[in-house]
Amino acid sequence: MWYDSGAFPKKRGVNVKAKIRSIEKVLLSMVVILNVYLVYLNISVSEYKTTNENRSTANYIEIEIEEQEEIIESDPIVYDGKTLNQLAETLNKSLNSTIEGKGNLIASYSLEKGVDPYMATAIILQETGCKWTCSRLVRECNNVGGQKGSGCGSYAYFNSLDEGIKAFIDNLERNYISYGLTTPEEINPKYAEDPNWARNVNKYIENIKAQ
Repeated sequence: MWYDSGAFPKKRGVNVKAKIRSIEKVLLSMVVILNVYLVYLNISVSEYKTTNENRSTANYIEIEIEEQEEIIESDPIVYDGKTLNQLAETLNKSLNSTIEGKGNLIASYSLEKGVDPYMATAIILQETGCKWTCSRLVRECNNVGGQKGSGCGSYAYFNSLDEGIKAFIDNLERNYISYGLTTPEEINPKYAEDPNWARNVNKYIENIKAQ
């Protein structure tokens, strides 16, 4: 049988090249797969960071909202766009002498009774002069609204200034507000003989609000 001695090496070389090509294809496929994996990994990491950042931002916003709600709940708006503390502070700027610092009581009790706290304060100032120096009726009788009665001549006497303030606001609510007399002009004829009383009270109201 005839045998070509050079045929085997030739065939072996072909097989080696084929194997090398196969290995190259496998390696190339692995490189492609690795690149795809790395791209996917980068995308996943970016998405993870973005998600965490969004969560952090959302959590921060949620915390801010909760804190604001707590502030609102602890010190809500009560009148004229002001909290009770702010309203009291505004009133206190017009209260001097014996009645100094009573803005919180006037504000809170007026609102409780449905009385305009600005008007209540303005009437006190008109009746007592406490914008500067309180009258003897306030200093000696704790009477802040010129209320008639006994104990101080023809005027009412109260055991404390707080009692006198509350009695004055009760009087406004009971004898005026409950009858629909809610403005100085409507209250004037029944409260005071001076026809200029309402005008003076309104001036006080303007000054109080401007503080």
